[in-house]
Amino acid sequence: MAGIKVACLVLMCMAVVAAPIAKADITCSQVENKIAYCIDYLKYGRDVSTVCCAGLRALISGTQSTSDKQALCNCLKSATLRYNPKNAVSLPGKCGVIIPYKISINTNCANIQFGSFDGMGKMQVPQNIFTAGINNI
Repeated sequence: MAGIKVACLVLMCMAVVAAPIAKADITCSQVENKIAYCIDYLKYGRDVSTVCCAGLRALISGTQSTSDKQALCNCLKSATLRYNPKNAVSLPGKCGVIIPYKISINTNCANIQFGSFDGMGKMQVPQNIFTAGINNI
């Protein structure tokens, strides 16, 4: 009986060690490139261009995994240190984009999860295998 417990413990430890670590595909330099046309607004409060908003929308729609959403949040969070924080907070609203967190140095990006948002105010929820056929009933 003790041998089985030890074997189970070893298997659990191996599973934890062997589990892949999620890595974000998005980088802060990509975020900076996408919001480059927003700099005049972020720094000086000038008009927000359609190109700026298109870049922000592309960032949001391009982040599908939890790690990407968290990386985007962290990049936006660190960008607020270089720009006017009030302008950073108001940018999504100026673009008609919904981000379910405040772009702020105080935001805890670790709380962002897969399925949190699509940027247009719609929830993105992974389809559950138990409810996949519910629309066909």
